Amino acid sequence: MKITTPDQISWFRHSSVYINAHRNRVFVILLTGEALADDNLPNIIHDISLLHSLGVKLVLVHGARPQITAALRTAGCESRYHRNLRITEPGSIRTIKETVGALGIDIEALFSMGLANTPLEGADINVCRGNFITAKPYGIHDGIDFAHTGLVRKVDAAAITAQLERNNVVLINNLGYSTTGEVFNLSAEEVATETAIALRADKMILFIPADGVKDNEGHLVSSLSPADAEVVIAAHKTSEDQDQQCVNQALSAAVRACKARVHRSHLISYRRDGALLQELFTREGQGSLVSADTFEELRKANIDDVGGILELIKPLEDSAVLVQRSRELLETEIGNFRVISYESMIIACAALYPLDEHSAEIACIAIHDNYQKNGRGDRLLACLEAEARKAGMDRIFVLTTVAMHWFLEREFVKVDIGELPAKKQQFYNYQRNSQVLCKKLDGAVS
Repeated sequence: MKITTPDQISWFRHSSVYINAHRNRVFVILLTGEALADDNLPNIIHDISLLHSLGVKLVLVHGARPQITAALRTAGCESRYHRNLRITEPGSIRTIKETVGALGIDIEALFSMGLANTPLEGADINVCRGNFITAKPYGIHDGIDFAHTGLVRKVDAAAITAQLERNNVVLINNLGYSTTGEVFNLSAEEVATETAIALRADKMILFIPADGVKDNEGHLVSSLSPADAEVVIAAHKTSEDQDQQCVNQALSAAVRACKARVHRSHLISYRRDGALLQELFTREGQGSLVSADTFEELRKANIDDVGGILELIKPLEDSAVLVQRSRELLETEIGNFRVISYESMIIACAALYPLDEHSAEIACIAIHDNYQKNGRGDRLLACLEAEARKAGMDRIFVLTTVAMHWFLEREFVKVDIGELPAKKQQFYNYQRNSQVLCKKLDGAVS
């Protein structure tokens, strides 16, 4: 018998806050054609089914781009694009309808699995489809007739909501229907975005090839504002890399949704098993969040933050990197602290202690292991330096045993103990043998 580990128990307990927060919320999930073709698709369907069992109201939008291309090639038809949109010739629409219809049936089959010892055992999920999307022709652009390529004209939000209230998963494809009975081939990203906007969805989730948006050094960017996302889009606008193009399309959809008050759009990998659950049920996540909301806040600490700060600095105190602080002492010194909080969790802190009328000490810099290498230490340092300048200080000190080089890289210089103000010298702990560093502040306000 497999024994449940303490980590699994801890994760399940910590996920409860997210389970409660997501219950009865409306999520619109985009599965591109590339995601449908990936070997990880059955795992994604299992995880989506788990969301349904936890009370999330789900609208699943799927694309068919690579499948349509392959089907047209088999039928001897050429795929032509302009403005990154497929030109849907009248002679190809039948093949496209057959391809998209077959994909929908395959998705329904995956949701119908219920064998014993599988994640969907006893799930009993009903998937419904319908003519929820009214379309219009994209028209003629740059002299090119896009024929049966279309745009979303209207989303029947009332009909979709009625199905969600019946506890059904709503499945929508990339085809739309005109008032004259024509069928139009649409962008799945647009369908998902307009559906999320029409439903006033709580989240839009977009599956992409990568883990999320990466910075220039290859590190995952966990959260972006719409403005940040537009910068990324512009930087990679001419990229011919297929994965990057998918990321750009997802980012464009997220920006559009965000500006229309869909507050959170998540970009996660369809290749990584469990990415959906990690993104939605852990604080760290497993993708990139695009939102205009501020989830991470640098602010002055208050008495309610004492417990969070103590929890943050305890590992550093245990390893003797920081001096031990009691709760009572921290409560009296809380006004000296600045913290960075993320969704009510203290993930970084630092303190500024005046030493005399001209100098101050920066102390107790601590950053949670899961939130390092994203410039939070620099943000805290810049904040405290600004406050020291405003208070008329012309230099700041730091005493450190392990982070000397980090401070040297930020214009601190090593000095003798005798450079410290007299009162601070009296309390210098020679057993710790901390290095003393100093930085002169220009432009101090007197």
